[in-house]
Amino acid sequence: MRAAALSRKTKETEIDVSVDLDGSGAAQISTGIGFFDHMLEQLARHSLIDMAIRARGDLHIDQHHTVEDTGIALGQAIRRALGDMAGITRFADVLLPMDETLTRVAIDISGRPFLVFRTSFPRAKIGEFDTELAREFFQAFTTHAGMNIHVETLYGENSHHICESAFKGLARALRKGVELDERQRGAIPSTKGSLAG
Repeated sequence: MRAAALSRKTKETEIDVSVDLDGSGAAQISTGIGFFDHMLEQLARHSLIDMAIRARGDLHIDQHHTVEDTGIALGQAIRRALGDMAGITRFADVLLPMDETLTRVAIDISGRPFLVFRTSFPRAKIGEFDTELAREFFQAFTTHAGMNIHVETLYGENSHHICESAFKGLARALRKGVELDERQRGAIPSTKGSLAG
């Protein structure tokens, strides 16, 4: 099974994450941040990666530590579940429309983390969620998953739609990128013979 579970505890947060790359998109999410929970549920549902995430953080200060540390833990869990990455598709991209918004997401599960995030939001908040934290999540996830991720919103006006299209775009790209490619026949999809970074 391509699955992993881990716990991360600091003075700021306590996070438990489990993932199954070959799941059905089942989600059990509880971070204490309603809109962020909604985005993580979208990530699970549209990637078909089963995710259980429970985060308890210093929300009396702000949402930053909880969002960032969730990205760290989720990235680490997915990287662990990928193992040596033998047989994966590796590269994937998607154009994700959501009403007036169109976002492009491309990923390379390369072991070499790099984020390009060309997305901005008309509003500073979506409900109680600070929109600047969307990038913080993507940065933390990218670094700890060991992926090269490009996110660009080509156009959009509604902050909710912009953020959701980015998360759904990542989900759809992950679904394809982590998928086992029968033609690879279990080989590492790299001329180096390794995707360890």
